[in-house]
Amino acid sequence: MSSLRQFSGTQPLYTLAADGELTNNQSGIKYRPNNKVGFYQSINADGSWSSEKLSPGYTVSIGWDNFTRVFTDEGIQKPFFAIFVWTVIFSILTVILTVAVGMILACLVQWESLKGKAIYRVLLILPYAVPSFISILIFKGLFNQSFGEINMMLSALFGIKPAWFSDPTTARSMIVIVNTWLGYPYMMILCMGLLKAIPDDLYEASAMDGAGPFQNFFKITLPLLIKPLTPLMIASFAFNFNNFVLIQLLTNGGPDRLGTTTPAGYTDLLVSYTYRIAFEGGGGQDFGLAAAIATLIFLLVGVLAIVNLKATRMKFD
Repeated sequence: MSSLRQFSGTQPLYTLAADGELTNNQSGIKYRPNNKVGFYQSINADGSWSSEKLSPGYTVSIGWDNFTRVFTDEGIQKPFFAIFVWTVIFSILTVILTVAVGMILACLVQWESLKGKAIYRVLLILPYAVPSFISILIFKGLFNQSFGEINMMLSALFGIKPAWFSDPTTARSMIVIVNTWLGYPYMMILCMGLLKAIPDDLYEASAMDGAGPFQNFFKITLPLLIKPLTPLMIASFAFNFNNFVLIQLLTNGGPDRLGTTTPAGYTDLLVSYTYRIAFEGGGGQDFGLAAAIATLIFLLVGVLAIVNLKATRMKFD
């Protein structure tokens, strides 16, 4: 007799044995705890663990295993070191280009013979007033491979359409170009202030000796600007070392690398690589490995902070 007031009988899906073995009451498959990964898994005929895992898992202590995996597992080691090298190169290139562009533009807008200097200053500093995430999304549209204005212009002028998002080299070039645009106004403002502190007597004495603008720049301006800029350049390096927003919004780390056990792309920085391991892993989220890499990043940035402090002390001593 059936009724809405009656409930069908229920029984648990799994039965736990005294030795810790789980048995699926429907299929009869037996699962044992794998204390290396913290999941219950069945055992294959050859004695190896099957790929099927019962979720949720349980907490296990693995010590330094995640740190060891970074340096011994080829599927992690190769992308990790490749991404680390790219992160360093990206940070160095960004610092060099932003300082160079900012310094040159600061010298130009401070040029006495230039008319309308105030207008040029406002226009050149304007990118600094726009929130970076808005600028990045605008550039993502401009660099669109099919409909972006940049490719349309390059196609009309030179007959080329670079694959900005699918080719590793052009994707990295795009990242550096966009980050230079975002960073040069800050360096330009700093250089404009430092230029006012350089005594005019130095340039007057140089003019009497017959020196030209280029000699003045390399013999007077550049040496007097680089020293006070050094701590800020180190800080800029540390910031770009962890520039997650740029990578996440512009390329999301792509194009992806092949043959890796963790999600990794050619434009990934260490910080975005860590994020993808923690939240975008195709084989499941690996918070332990992500935490290990985050710890390594913390140590690297800590070293940069110490170097920055020493550079600052040298400046004031």
